[in-house]
Amino acid sequence: MDEEGPSSLTDISMAWVCHNLETLCVAREDGSLQFCHCPLFPQELADQLLHNMADEGVLNNKTVGIFRNLEHLRLRRAYIRSSHISAEAFKLALSPHKLQELNVSHVHSDITISNVLHSLTANKDCRQGLQVLLMNGLNLHLEASEPGQASFSMLRSLKNLSLAWTDLNDAGLEDISSLPMLESLDISGTNITDLTPLLNCQSQLRSLTAHGLQKLEMPTPSLLSVFGKLHLLRHLDISNDRLVTDGDNLVQQLLEHSGILPHLVSLDVSGWRGVSDAAVQAFVEARPGMRFIGLLDTGAGSSELLSGDGNLKVAGETNLTQLCEALRRYSDRESFIQEVLVHLYSHTSDMEEPQPNILKLVSAGMQQHTKSLHVQLVATACVVNLTTLELVLGMPLHLMGTVVQQLLTAMKNFPNHQQLQKNCLLTLCSDHILQVVPFDRYEAAKLMMVWLGNHEDPTLQRMAVAIVSILVSKLSTEEISELGAETFIMKQLLSITQQKASLGVVDATLKFALSALWNLTDETPNACRHFIQCQGLELYMELLESYYSESTIQQKLLGLLNNVAEVEELREELMDEDLIEHMLTLLLNPMVEVGVRYFAGGILAHLTSIRGPAWGLDAELHHTVLEKLHSSVLSWSSPERYLVSYRTFQPFYSLLHVSQCSGVQLWALWAIQLVCSQNAAQYCSMLQTEGGTEILKVLRSHPDTHSDVKSLAENILRILEQHLHPAGPVQDFQ
Repeated sequence: MDEEGPSSLTDISMAWVCHNLETLCVAREDGSLQFCHCPLFPQELADQLLHNMADEGVLNNKTVGIFRNLEHLRLRRAYIRSSHISAEAFKLALSPHKLQELNVSHVHSDITISNVLHSLTANKDCRQGLQVLLMNGLNLHLEASEPGQASFSMLRSLKNLSLAWTDLNDAGLEDISSLPMLESLDISGTNITDLTPLLNCQSQLRSLTAHGLQKLEMPTPSLLSVFGKLHLLRHLDISNDRLVTDGDNLVQQLLEHSGILPHLVSLDVSGWRGVSDAAVQAFVEARPGMRFIGLLDTGAGSSELLSGDGNLKVAGETNLTQLCEALRRYSDRESFIQEVLVHLYSHTSDMEEPQPNILKLVSAGMQQHTKSLHVQLVATACVVNLTTLELVLGMPLHLMGTVVQQLLTAMKNFPNHQQLQKNCLLTLCSDHILQVVPFDRYEAAKLMMVWLGNHEDPTLQRMAVAIVSILVSKLSTEEISELGAETFIMKQLLSITQQKASLGVVDATLKFALSALWNLTDETPNACRHFIQCQGLELYMELLESYYSESTIQQKLLGLLNNVAEVEELREELMDEDLIEHMLTLLLNPMVEVGVRYFAGGILAHLTSIRGPAWGLDAELHHTVLEKLHSSVLSWSSPERYLVSYRTFQPFYSLLHVSQCSGVQLWALWAIQLVCSQNAAQYCSMLQTEGGTEILKVLRSHPDTHSDVKSLAENILRILEQHLHPAGPVQDFQ
């Protein structure tokens, strides 16, 4: 399936059902849910719904109740991995089904292997029909086990059993070994000391995974004897998660044992150091059917036969091919993944072409080990290598979105590890990622603001402020409003601004902080109020004077004050004679960039508007402002670059009322004309949709409208007409 393409209708529908269960269901007396109206689900869709609920994190004791409806929701392959399901909920909702496969690994509750077995063996259909059972990470018993005895041997059709990282012991293995159809067994990381019971199933066992059996007490000859009698084995994994030297020469003796395991297709001995290339090569050559061998951290794997490029896949660290195979095979093995990523980092330090397949594998490892500092630290370093400069442009957007979310998770999980934080910020500080890649920008912006409150390293602070600045500019008006409601965000950005200003510097951190504040207050009255409450106005008045010659700083300062001036109830806060005199000076200075003069004019236009508080300052100053506003706007030429962008023209419409003074009207019209001429597709449509066209027509036709105002209004209507009818003759827009 194309990951960059649209989701299937089935996937979309299932996702919608998962997140709307409360709406679609009613509660039983015990609190569990049932569908109000439940159609007959095709069996595969019932399986998929359960799987999706588990993946989306919405499967719990309450929601699993929908599967008590055995008539309309018939399960065969039940997947509840990592869900919050109790033993009782499992017994009521899932075990009554005619299950053929069950994955109950790593369930977050007190459910035990014993609970699962009791529920399954109580159902005749499960006793006779269950073929696959995965219970990795569960405990065998509670302190007080249930009455009655349930055993693995009662599941007579079981072919595939996985009990990795459980407290399975030798007695449990004896029970398992009596299963008549068992073909695949995973007992990794268990308490087993003796594998001899496996000889009871030598007539059918084809796959044995015994990774990390640290409590195994069998001497090497006895162990080799058992392996030698498992004639049908095609897959054997005896890798060691501790990455130690093979003191008993188990692996070397296995490789040199003539005729052992003749049908083997895959062998994994990763983690046993001291293995020779010669022994591995001889073993593989004697078994032409071999398709995989795990050699990570063994010392072997450098010969041409073991490169991993041919039919024989090799998990190792010698080259990228081996490393990628190791990432695929060992995503759930923390010590192995960490070792692979360390080697991968050095192999990806000078990549010239995008490697999305490698990034996807790194991402999978990160997702499996979100709580492992060691994995996350090295993985984030690899992500930096794989997403630098042009490389990130060649990565699928969906993949990058997943990676970004994992980086943000790593930052939350390890807030005090500076190098990890730096790795994440280095990747995130990318225009392409911040503006194009799909991810939750609102949550990311909040996380970054919290981060800024806890870190003072100048380099990292610069990156974080830059990220916040761009993220805020990409949020919707509603999201900005929610973000602006958080007072601590305003305080934090103002604190950074004041800190930089006190040093008298003009650096990227200051510019990004000012941009973030500007964007945060755009169309957000609450944020503007917080700005005033946090003494932002006093700070900005100081900055207007101290950075008078810095046009980029001035424009950012005035842009925010313009946002404040748009809020009628806050205009009185700006009614300061010194501030208005300063705005007037900027407006009239021909040496000042048009962007600065534009925003100064905007503040004056709002303050002299007939809307809002009455002018309480000197009357002559009021007259001067209106007169100079009119003449200055007429003298402005359009800038070559984009000066500003707008989400809406709503703040301008009150300034275009026929009762407003001409200078106020002209400023608003000049702004609308500017953006419509630079981006007609976006802004002409906005003007029409919001009803701005009618306001312009009224203004143009009113007898009291100043001729300069009429002329500018007509220019905008002409641009609008040309946009609507580009091929036809330009007509008067009636």
